[in-house]
Amino acid sequence: MPVRKRFFAAPGQAPEIVRTFIRKLAQAAKRGRPPARADRRESILAAALQCFVERGFHGTAMPQIAERAEVAAGTIYHYFPSKEALVNELYRTWKGVVAQRVFEAFPQGAPPREQFRVMWLEIIAFARDEPAAFMFIETHNHASYLDAQSVALDRNLKNFARHMIGLAQAAGLVKPLEPTVLMELAFGAFVGMMRAHSEGRIALVPEVIAQAEQACWDMIATH
Repeated sequence: MPVRKRFFAAPGQAPEIVRTFIRKLAQAAKRGRPPARADRRESILAAALQCFVERGFHGTAMPQIAERAEVAAGTIYHYFPSKEALVNELYRTWKGVVAQRVFEAFPQGAPPREQFRVMWLEIIAFARDEPAAFMFIETHNHASYLDAQSVALDRNLKNFARHMIGLAQAAGLVKPLEPTVLMELAFGAFVGMMRAHSEGRIALVPEVIAQAEQACWDMIATH
């Protein structure tokens, strides 16, 4: 039987480029999860999240956010100079939470199959813990209002995923397609599953989660 290449040079030893991506994710996530305190700024962010999920960015007006946050409309501008600044802060905060969770759970020395499983389970845990945040950052089209910092954060996450797919391809474990195509196929299936769950069309019991994860791996893996 052909001998597969080792994914890393030695147990627990990741290539420098992988460590670089991990460091970028940690830096991007430094804000962490929004603290659970009832100050005005956090109330505004929480209200904005709900409004953007329900109405979309363009369908949400600042007075609607103010009403949900129970503050005067002008108060928001003491914290955020514009609706664009507010939505970018919200986007970076929750993308940073995803980055932090992936960074902390990612098994650097594990085989690609285990890395895929851990990343899948960590993202699904986030989506179930914070359904509104997941729907906001992963199902909305943000292109028209994201600033350079937000775009860079999203790009770093996607670059990390693409690079891990590339390493798995080098080990002969994943189909030889463009990594971006494989990444979007797998993540698109994930988002569709979470949308179906939020709409009550499927129940995400442990057995279904495990089967779905296996099906997504089978979609991109060589056999």
